[in-house]
Amino acid sequence: MTWLKKQGIDDALIQPYSGHESRKSLEVYSKLAITDAQQEYNEVINKFPI
Repeated sequence: MTWLKKQGIDDALIQPYSGHESRKSLEVYSKLAITDAQQEYNEVINKFPI
């Protein structure tokens, strides 16, 4: 679903196929793909002392 969102498809069109009852719950999962989060994850994890 995140891929569809990145293609510019509106949540209203994605939601019926997503299994989410509301567009609000769909928005939570479509905010950030794991590949988008990787850089931020790396920055945060590197701050922890080993």
